[in-house]
Amino acid sequence: MIMSPGIGLIRRRLEKEKDAVVLALSGIAKEYNVEPKEAKTLETKYDDDAGDWYVALGWEEKRAIVKMDSVKGIITEIKEI
Repeated sequence: MIMSPGIGLIRRRLEKEKDAVVLALSGIAKEYNVEPKEAKTLETKYDDDAGDWYVALGWEEKRAIVKMDSVKGIITEIKEI
């Protein structure tokens, strides 16, 4: 039987809220061709159970939620709202 460490024992690449916001801004810039300085952070949330960051961003008339895996340090979903 192979055991792997739980999410709480794995070193996270997105350790701080600031790290998650920077990655979210980068994803929005690429996906929507927006300058990162044009987007505003509306809200951030960390899900302790899943180990995911959620960052809500707004620019012009658009809003999006960026979901990121804190362990892998990648964007897993961008959902426009």
